[in-house]
Amino acid sequence: MLPRHVGIIMDGNGRWAKKRGLPRSAGHTAGAANFRTITKYCSTIGIPYLTVYAFSTENWKRPAEEVGALMRLFRQYLEEALRDFQEENIRVLFLGDRSAFAPELRELINRTEEASADKTGMVLNIAMNYGGRDEIIRACRLLIEEVQQGRLHAEDIDEACFSNHLYTAGQPDPDLIIRPSGENRISNFLLWQSAYAEYVIMDILWPDFKKKDLDRALEIFAKRSRRFGGV
Repeated sequence: MLPRHVGIIMDGNGRWAKKRGLPRSAGHTAGAANFRTITKYCSTIGIPYLTVYAFSTENWKRPAEEVGALMRLFRQYLEEALRDFQEENIRVLFLGDRSAFAPELRELINRTEEASADKTGMVLNIAMNYGGRDEIIRACRLLIEEVQQGRLHAEDIDEACFSNHLYTAGQPDPDLIIRPSGENRISNFLLWQSAYAEYVIMDILWPDFKKKDLDRALEIFAKRSRRFGGV
């Protein structure tokens, strides 16, 4: 059985470039190309929801040159998505704080979401300027505001209510999270939503992650016994 929701931490672009004596930006370019390949494959095989970790709230700490290269890649991807993804039945949503991005990038984000709003196939969540802790704090602030305004009673706040104030409101929690690159960290990704997710760590740098590697991760997931705290 396929998972309803797959999360991928796209890690290892910089190390991929370093191994080849290339600038880190070359690794991000290769990673972006692979992202498009894997996204279309996930849609083809029938995964309903895919969330990819593209840029975290902590990634702003990287060298300005690298951040600038990433922003240019995002802009290029969005322009290509508006042009090339029209034939794909994929709805694109963005998770994260958009306020830090340049106005033209924010406009492209909005246009991409609007252009795919009527799609009925896979939902693709792109986490940009996203952090799990930041998302939880944001949800708390929204809830506090609703209580203060009398639109919500504090005793009505439960797990479902809290989930509905996250970026992924209305979506199922991830069943499977894949981390290429071999790192054994969550890295602030979908902290609330991944409470019962199955993790598959793969010692493959993201630009080298192929369709067959995704198939292998899905096979590993299918063999897991998911008890959700029960027996």
